[in-house]
Amino acid sequence: MKGLFITFEGGEGAGKTSIIEEINEKLLEKGYQTIKTREPGGIKISEKIRDVILDRSHTEMDARTEALLYAAARRQHLAEKVIPKLEQGFIILCDRFIDSSLVYQGYARGLGIEDVYDINRFAIQDCMPDVTFLLDIPPEKGMERIQGNAEREQNRLDLEDLSFHKKVYEGYQLIADRFPERIRRIDAGQPFKQVLEASLKELDAYLR
Repeated sequence: MKGLFITFEGGEGAGKTSIIEEINEKLLEKGYQTIKTREPGGIKISEKIRDVILDRSHTEMDARTEALLYAAARRQHLAEKVIPKLEQGFIILCDRFIDSSLVYQGYARGLGIEDVYDINRFAIQDCMPDVTFLLDIPPEKGMERIQGNAEREQNRLDLEDLSFHKKVYEGYQLIADRFPERIRRIDAGQPFKQVLEASLKELDAYLR
């Protein structure tokens, strides 16, 4: 039986990591086989690419270089981890996937959503998520959360100003409108408990 590929998207401070942890626990309690993973990263090669992309000292990185590095990390992650586990029937819970590239590099960096989509179509072939949860949060609130969270990994994207994160937010709205059959919006500006309840409700409906 083929597994399920579930991705989680959203701007900085949306709470994806915490939601994935809780959902994973709930699925394990119900007897599902699950794998938690992230992009860029999830495996050794992709984690090394992640270090290059998100290094706070790499502020001179060209936008096209950034897009290509994300696509390369994504390809290796799929080939080495995601596709084999899907073939074994696992539910994959992935923190970010192709939509992040379309939004961050395609829209916010101005490379063009279609051009970035083409790069990634080559990388992923036909492996798209079965369902995507967009944790929808205004950028001002997301950045406020980040600044108040001393334990969060600080990376190069955190150096961007608010105008960049506003474009990220706009990009996610465009992507959600483009793929309504796949992307489920969750109001991530609510308290964590409500965000989790809304996410679980959507997931239960999808699994049924």
